[in-house]
Amino acid sequence: MVFQGWNCYNNPRNENQNKKQEGYKMKRKLISALLATAMVASMVVVPVMADEETEAATRLPQKLLQKLLQKLLQKLLQKLQQKKNAEPVANPDLADKKVGVCIYQFSDNFMTLFRTELEDYLVKLGFSKENITIQDGQNDQATQSNQIDAFIADGVDVLIINPVNTSSAETITDKVVDAGIPLVYINREPGEDEEARWDENGWDVTYVGCDARQSGTFQGEEIAELENKGDADGDGVVRYIMVQGDPENVDAQYRTEKSVEALKAAGVEVEELTKQRGDWDQTKGQEITANALSQYGDKIDVVFCNNDAMALGALQAIEAAGRTVNKDIYLVGVDALVEVVENVMNDKMTGTVFNDYFGQAHTAADKALDFVNGKDVDNVYMVDYVKVTTENAGDILEMIK
Repeated sequence: MVFQGWNCYNNPRNENQNKKQEGYKMKRKLISALLATAMVASMVVVPVMADEETEAATRLPQKLLQKLLQKLLQKLLQKLQQKKNAEPVANPDLADKKVGVCIYQFSDNFMTLFRTELEDYLVKLGFSKENITIQDGQNDQATQSNQIDAFIADGVDVLIINPVNTSSAETITDKVVDAGIPLVYINREPGEDEEARWDENGWDVTYVGCDARQSGTFQGEEIAELENKGDADGDGVVRYIMVQGDPENVDAQYRTEKSVEALKAAGVEVEELTKQRGDWDQTKGQEITANALSQYGDKIDVVFCNNDAMALGALQAIEAAGRTVNKDIYLVGVDALVEVVENVMNDKMTGTVFNDYFGQAHTAADKALDFVNGKDVDNVYMVDYVKVTTENAGDILEMIK
């Protein structure tokens, strides 16, 4: 498979940002090599030959490439594990510094993992747990805006915000910057135009997250790399349903778009049966999938979900309908929640994509610390995703547990 139309490792939106992010180069080289190897391995074709010995010899390079792929993947996971286990040196001067954290919704499975890791790492850096306040936006922008106002009135030293609506980022940025408080956006990207404002004005504002285009591409590749390329009924067309998060959210938009683009890039003919908003919620994921299965039945080859919570709901609906994942239907998500990775290991889900909350939480905390210490901070920091399939699910599970 080939990455089409974008470079997730060298984001062109800001030349200064690209020049400064030298710290990511080694990891990016490793991942680039991994992807290149996977591409070559997937494109190896064994011709039909009368001579069985010649055919067996032709298969040998593919086996060697697969071994190399596994070694590269193991190295990547080792680096991620080392990053997770790295202990920072606590700074006692930070004990009186106040950190305000706004999470869009506590009930979100992934953001629960994220905020827990964020708080733990902030404490390891030297911030006092008593001075770290984390608020639940309850998926309501008005509620979160009031919480931000309260943090400003309280005079926090730095704000870390996971916005309910990325469309509200401009308003949030303006009020926080006017208050003279550094701002770290996490997980939900405000958008390139908003990020450009920060750079143009020299504001102490940054975004830490993953490039959602990469996660969508990985989802599509996981399906395209199957022996039948996701064509469960063998009729030559991959018909899918898309369980989308929040259509206004850039992550949902990119995951929806890029997953299908990756299939098309692999030469797969596709047909969208339905695309519906699931708001990242497991119950809604179950309801959407159940209704689609009732309406379209065996026509559905693939269920794409913008996150793992909705994928878990989709799995419930699939099983209730008497369908079997990886036999007569395929299912992929994003996040690599523990339950989902276990399902991938047990052949109950096709795949997911590891949304590295360790790397994101640690980078967000590190940038908050840099702001407090008056250091220069770039406007965007990206952490790479990792495909999760049966081949590496055990290694991923060991790391996230």
